[in-house]
Amino acid sequence: MSQYRKFNTTDQQLCRAKEEMDFIAKTFLCYLKSARLSYEIQDEFHGKGERTVAETARMVGFKLPHDPK
Repeated sequence: MSQYRKFNTTDQQLCRAKEEMDFIAKTFLCYLKSARLSYEIQDEFHGKGERTVAETARMVGFKLPHDPK
């Protein structure tokens, strides 16, 4: 954030394209969002040992038929 604010009003004389800092900021934002999503997915589907058939079915969105006993 400090670098973005520092070069907020850059000139062509500084050999920086006007959109360069915007591009870098958007790229970093994309990286942060992707990393956060990756951690959430890994946390949700990380192996927690053996799962029952019912838990696995629920995880992928299926329901098991009930056994009449």
